[in-house]
Amino acid sequence: MKHKHQHHDAQKPVNEEEKMQSEEIKADATDTVTAEKEPQNNQTEQEKPAETDCKEELAKQKDAFLRLYAEFDNFKKRSAKERVEWIKMASSEVLEALLPVLDDMERGLAEAKKHSKEEDIKGFELIYNKLVSVLNQKGLSAMEVKVGDEFNVDMHDAIAQIPSPDEAMKGKVIDVTQKGYKIGDKIIRYAKVVVGA
Repeated sequence: MKHKHQHHDAQKPVNEEEKMQSEEIKADATDTVTAEKEPQNNQTEQEKPAETDCKEELAKQKDAFLRLYAEFDNFKKRSAKERVEWIKMASSEVLEALLPVLDDMERGLAEAKKHSKEEDIKGFELIYNKLVSVLNQKGLSAMEVKVGDEFNVDMHDAIAQIPSPDEAMKGKVIDVTQKGYKIGDKIIRYAKVVVGA
């Protein structure tokens, strides 16, 4: 009896030991599974910020590209406008230099009409008309100023002021001594006028 009881007691520690070893193995296995799962979660968490960073960087690069494109487009337009302005300025200098020649031709033609026959001045008129036509094609046009117009400092250059023949002519153009010219909307020579006082 005693022997059986002792044998039973001897087996009990062995079972408890096995049970403890089994629990340790389960705990290790659980830790291993948890350890394996954790890196995957960390990896997913790391991937999300990386994707967000890429999207933000793409948005920044797109914005920078659009700004650069807009600046380049503005530069092209500005360059084209400046080129046109330079051409106009060069043209205006040439045309302005030709104005005294045009004045002389008009004076010569006026004198020829006083003393010559019509058929004698036809050639002279043809040359004058051709010159005016070419200058008009280049953008030159005479300013329309006539006697009785209100004096305007933006268009007229008053060379003299004389007593007006009547009250209605005060502050108005009494005589035009030299034509004014412009290229497009730009005045290259003001009309010289006499103003009534």
